[in-house]
Amino acid sequence: MTIQKIRAVIVEDEAAAREVLRNYLGKYCPQVEVIGEAQNIKEAVPLLHDLTPQLVFLDVEMPFGNAFDVLEACKNLQFETIFVTAFSEYSLKALNQSAAYYLLKPISIEELIVAVNKVQQHILNNEIFNRNKIIVENFRETQPEKKQVILPTLEGFEVVKMEDIVRLRGNGNFTDLHLADGSKKMVCRFLKHFSEILPFPFLRVHKSHIININFVKSYNKGGYIMLNDGAEIEISPTYKEEFLRNFK
Repeated sequence: MTIQKIRAVIVEDEAAAREVLRNYLGKYCPQVEVIGEAQNIKEAVPLLHDLTPQLVFLDVEMPFGNAFDVLEACKNLQFETIFVTAFSEYSLKALNQSAAYYLLKPISIEELIVAVNKVQQHILNNEIFNRNKIIVENFRETQPEKKQVILPTLEGFEVVKMEDIVRLRGNGNFTDLHLADGSKKMVCRFLKHFSEILPFPFLRVHKSHIININFVKSYNKGGYIMLNDGAEIEISPTYKEEFLRNFK
């Protein structure tokens, strides 16, 4: 059975970078058909509306605007996005919080293949959702706790606001995430992933625990933190000084 090709557009301001990506896709990702290219936001927005691709390779920084401006202008379109970016801690944190796919320049062939395969699975399983809307909202939101985080679970995914997360506990290859409404989500990510993407007021207090200090009820000098949900969390000496500094 012939699998229908993924219709893709490349949005990248550098001609050489577009050529490299086009050649990589042709050689290593034959399931992708490049149906159009744009070199800036002014070209990209009408092109995406006209071609309605399933996948967009989107450079983060371009003339006349950035990737998030493109997504804002195309918020009514449904397509998967693979961001292509030079390293930027701010943009990478926003992308990681939104569980977005991205490739760092110079592009790794292996990482390109992995990202395309993941997108292909979503398309084949009809698991497309408007991740782009969440990415834009997170990028525009100035209050960190109001941002949303996409949680990959065994059943699919869930979207929660950071302000609703009370605590996180490492559970092998997974993380148990406890919410203010008393529910618990088992997320398919290591705890280390969340220690890298969650901003203050989240603090790591133990090798197995991250807490939202807005939910701290009390602290016991014996080395335990009591949270509003009734949980008693051990604090490691390594993290105690940083934790107490927030309550002076």
